[in-house]
Amino acid sequence: MIDLYPPVEPYDQGLLDVGDGNVLYWETCGNPAGKPAVVLHGGPGQGCTPGMRRMFDPARYRAVLFDQRGCGRSTPHASDPATDMRHNTTDHLVTDMERVREHLGIDRWLVTGGSWGTTLALAYAERFPERVTEIVVSSISTTRQSEIDWLYRGVGRFFPEEWARFRGDLTGDLVAAYARLMDDPDARVRTEAARSWCVWEDTVLSLEPGATVHNGPIGEWELAFARIVTHYYSHAGWLEPGALIRDAGLLRDIPGVLIHGRRDLSCPVDTAWELARAWPGAELLIDDGSGHRSSDVKRAWKLEALDRFGS
Repeated sequence: MIDLYPPVEPYDQGLLDVGDGNVLYWETCGNPAGKPAVVLHGGPGQGCTPGMRRMFDPARYRAVLFDQRGCGRSTPHASDPATDMRHNTTDHLVTDMERVREHLGIDRWLVTGGSWGTTLALAYAERFPERVTEIVVSSISTTRQSEIDWLYRGVGRFFPEEWARFRGDLTGDLVAAYARLMDDPDARVRTEAARSWCVWEDTVLSLEPGATVHNGPIGEWELAFARIVTHYYSHAGWLEPGALIRDAGLLRDIPGVLIHGRRDLSCPVDTAWELARAWPGAELLIDDGSGHRSSDVKRAWKLEALDRFGS
């Protein structure tokens, strides 16, 4: 087991009004005079966790974590059906990152994240390359429609019985259908849709070591996660088709490390490979023995990259 840095508590935290009635939770940990870095959680809608702080040397980094709109400790929470989702898009999140950076008085920062966090990292860095010192991302996803179609339809060939249950009586665009269910006025409909969505998400990763399939109660976290991710993916992240890979040349002056598991059924490795080809100077590291979830190899690679960039 790869040792992460010891648990650390934030030395500062707060709530930031980013407009449209949204207030973001943010925290900073490590060295107030250290190298700034921002962590982008996955999902979208998973929220940040204390374990994310442990990737950073607390003597060298000033790590910034925040909960993206609608999830975690940010408000209003997407689990509340009254929460308006119109102001929760990729463009809003990119703008939120700039507001957090300015609020904390940071000029430039390292950007890191995984899965959906990779999509957000790329969207931000391609719009504000002058604000990014380095990028370290894992479980690469760019939220292309082809990637979404694979995750919620194509990969079903590996789990035909489970996919049939996930599909149920729904027809047409499955992600859009679930997005509508998550906005249903009936709480029971929303709860069962969130349960089915979370079970499918876990099923796709169920072949990986330590994986479990959700069988517990459905609470605010699951409701927010299912609502946010279906909201984003039913709109292909509001991104032009293939734009993040197409525009990766804008990152040519930003050192980048891309970490991926070859056995990742959620985000097949071809996306990471295509991104690395389009990003001059990016370093692609592929672990043949792991999938989407973290592994000792991938953790070691990420720690090495962050330590190298933090020196």
